[in-house]
Amino acid sequence: MATEKKAKKDKKKGPKVIKQIIQIYKYTHEEDKTLPWLLLGVFLLPVVIGIVAGIFLHWGWLSWILMMIMVVMLGVLFFTMTLTNRADKVGYAKLDGKPGAAISVLSNINKAGYSFPQTPVWIDPRTKEAIWRGTGYNGIYLLAEGSKNRTKRPLQRQEQAIKGITAGSDIPVYRISVGTEEGQVRLKDLRKTVLKCKSYEPTDYKFSIIRKIHPRRRFLLTKEELDTLNDRLRTLQNKRGLGIPKGVDPMRPQHISQRAMRGR
Repeated sequence: MATEKKAKKDKKKGPKVIKQIIQIYKYTHEEDKTLPWLLLGVFLLPVVIGIVAGIFLHWGWLSWILMMIMVVMLGVLFFTMTLTNRADKVGYAKLDGKPGAAISVLSNINKAGYSFPQTPVWIDPRTKEAIWRGTGYNGIYLLAEGSKNRTKRPLQRQEQAIKGITAGSDIPVYRISVGTEEGQVRLKDLRKTVLKCKSYEPTDYKFSIIRKIHPRRRFLLTKEELDTLNDRLRTLQNKRGLGIPKGVDPMRPQHISQRAMRGR
């Protein structure tokens, strides 16, 4: 029975993966017309190299079979990697500059305790510039979307409010400005930038002491401490509100194809 169930699952999984690849291809090809030729090229490249190598090295029939299997597998791998990268570029290009794009990119991070609520903690109803707040085991993240100069003071006020409830805890607050201006993080680099934010810096004395006491501890906060922090931040936001006039709805983050951005 167990073997039959596993076989049925494998049969369902196969067509599902193929269907997803077709959907990603169609999604990407709408904006990237060179995609078919590029995918064909990266798939055939290892195959051509394998054939040329076999002719010059005078392989036997067994070597030919093994090598062809290997180069076809390499071709499929390069095909998938190229399709994923091109789909990512198209996805970011469609989102770039749209209100809520930044939080859409980060909303699917599901590791290291990351949490980025969809509702902004501050928004300018006129320009639609906004600030979101997220948390993780390594600290608190303030994400500003819009002009760097216009969001500078709101970012400072948000950080001061946060430090008012985390005073004495040494929890770091990372301020990230997203946009195309000098000194801002581009949308395509946002996820990587957030994941690179680390609490434990070797040159920081207090964190090096923590590492000596807890050599196996990877993060600054434990799960219980992070839950407590999130509760306090929610209470803070309920008291402060969005700071916008009544009747003005906070913008909704733009829809993003999670399948395309993840490449599956």
